[in-house]
Formats: sequence, C-alpha cells, structure tokens
Amino acid sequence: MTALPPPQLSLSADEARRIALRAQGLLGAPDRRAGTRGVLRSLGAVQLDTISVLARSHELIPYARLGAVGRPAVEEAYWSDHHAFEYWSHAACILPIEEWPHFAFRRRARRARGHRWHVLQDAERSCAAVLDRLKAEGPLTSTQLGGAKNGGPWWDWSETKIAVEWLLDTGEVVCTRRSGWKRIYDLPERAVPDELRHDDLSDAECMRRLVAQAGAAMGVATRADLADYHRLKNEQVSAVIEGTGLVPVEVRGWNRPAWADPAALASEPRGRHRTTLLSPFDSLVWDRPRTERIFGFTHRLEAYTPKPKRIHGYFAMPLLAGGRLVGRVDPGREGQTLVARQVSLDGPKAVAPAAEAISAAAGWGGCTSARVERVLPESLREPLADAVNRAHDLR
Repeated sequence: MTALPPPQLSLSADEARRIALRAQGLLGAPDRRAGTRGVLRSLGAVQLDTISVLARSHELIPYARLGAVGRPAVEEAYWSDHHAFEYWSHAACILPIEEWPHFAFRRRARRARGHRWHVLQDAERSCAAVLDRLKAEGPLTSTQLGGAKNGGPWWDWSETKIAVEWLLDTGEVVCTRRSGWKRIYDLPERAVPDELRHDDLSDAECMRRLVAQAGAAMGVATRADLADYHRLKNEQVSAVIEGTGLVPVEVRGWNRPAWADPAALASEPRGRHRTTLLSPFDSLVWDRPRTERIFGFTHRLEAYTPKPKRIHGYFAMPLLAGGRLVGRVDPGREGQTLVARQVSLDGPKAVAPAAEAISAAAGWGGCTSARVERVLPESLREPLADAVNRAHDLR
C-alpha cells in the first residue's frame, strides 16, 4: 500500500470537537424537513437496544437532534416503505436501505464461517422450512414462524429462531421492520429494491464505502474511530482509506493520525448547540475512547453493573450543552412524572441546561411533571430542583 501523504491541515482540539458535533447533527439548525429519515441517512447507522427507560435508544437519536418529534412518527419514518433495514453494523442497527449492497462483505463472511454461536441441528431442513413459510405467508415474526424459545432462558433459542437468524446473517432473509420489539422477517426480493439487491461489490469496495460514510458521519476521526463505527478492523481501514476521499489532518492533542471529510472542512462549524440528553448508544458517544478524547468525558453504561456498584445510575444519559458533555441524568418514570433518579453535574453552570433538558424530555415523553432525587454534588440539588420546576412551569 502506498504511504499516505503527511497532513496538510492542522486542527485544534476545539475545532475537531465542533466539526464532530456538526457532522453528528448536534450543532447548527436541524434539518426538520428531512426529519428522522434525514438523521438516519446522515448518521448511516442508528443502534438498537432492548432497554427502554425514557424511550428506546433508536427513538432518542432523532429526538436529540430534532427535538420533540412524535415517537409514532419516528417509528413510521424508520420502518415504512422499506426505507431501512436492520443488520449488524456498530451493533444491531437500523441502516438506510441504500446501504444494503455495502454489507455484502459481512454477509459473505458470516456465510463462510458456516454457523453462528447457536448451532442448528438440521440446518438444511430448518432453513428451508423458514423460507417456505415466508414465501407462502409473507413477513412473519419468529413467534409466528413457530416460536423463538424452547421454554428455557432467553438464550435457549428454538431451531426455528436459530434458522431465521442465520438466514438474516447471510442475507437470505431481511428485517425491515420491528413490531412490539419483535423482528419481522421477510424475503429480500420483496423488501430490497431490485437495483440494490445484489452482492456484486468486492469486500474492498464495501469497506471503502463504509469508511467514507463513517468519516462523513464523524467529520474528523482516527483510524480506530473509523474502524469502530461499523465494527471493521484497523487493517481493513488502512487498506482502503486512500480511496475514500477522506483527507489526512493533524488534530493537536490527539497524538495520532486523523482523517477528515472534505465537506466538513469546507466551512467553519457554526450555529446553535443542542441542549439535550443523549442515549448511551448515541453515535456521538458510543465509542468510549473517542468520547474521552474529544470531550474529556468518561462514560460507560451501568445497566448491567450490580446496583450497589453503580456510580451514575442504571441508564445514565450524558447531558450535552454548549457543545460539551457537562453531566449525566439517570431517568425513571412514575406514572406521569419523569424522575431524575440521579444527576451528576460538572458544576453550577450545568444546572440551567440540565433543568432545560430534563423538562424537555419530560414533555416529549408525555409526562406532566418532573422530579429530581439525588444530585451530585449535593449542593446543586436544591438549585436544580427549583430550576426544573420553573422550566416545567414555563412549558
């Protein structure tokens, strides 16, 4: 591989942070006309997760960028008209349907491996049975196909569930909708437009496109950042980065090579900063080392940490204000009240944006009131509670 030229452009850490915020749709005027679908196209991937406190993570992503979009409208925007599909990217993600050909490399890799972590007892018979049902009856859930589990723990999958997930892995089945959090499986010939339904692109072509897309979605990124976005390997990024159109840049203080999307460098990132609570699975913060490097903010999900060992709470949501991450809010709900069970703030200047974000989230979630419980530092509890009450009264 030809050595990359030295970077011609040097950015400060603050410039890189603002570029990243704008690329992620959190700096500047939101594109409300494009709406949720525009957010999905811009980000390239929206992570799914089972946890639902304030809302499901994939609903929180457009909320953070667009404000109080209705949750039914968000679901409709994602799933109607075969606009998107679900597949393995950063994790299980909603992806724009036009990206279907670019995940051919992953479908081929899964097929070559020959199995997933669940093993089929009779792969040929079980897969054929699933495909026959889908052909005859149309889109179905695993329950409708015969049941997802054998009756044991959640991981005790039925033969049918293993078969349909294997077919999803390899592209013989596609998921273009969820209902009640259940995947609805269909055949690609019904769900993927004809011009997209092919695996003709080489692995290198697929990866080149995904690295370029990741670079555009992040604005400026290191090789590890680019790899993490769609879960590629560092060496895969290195092999294709020359053909992506991304340009080498130096970010002072990063101490590692970086690349930027030329469009992100074309003008100075300006505009209004969003004040909002972020899902822990938001693509602005899902890469923990990148989040710490850009924002000086160490964050991890504590939902699976035993309660006595949690520091910031079950589903602590980073608080974004003024282009910085200035605290965390662990939300809960009691009837029509949004409860900020634990709030951690960087200092007194974070009180007003925290109150704004809590009140806005309560209104979006259909709550009529909001209440603050524990606050760190404790000295900010009363000021925050008062500010939340004032903010909610103004709504």
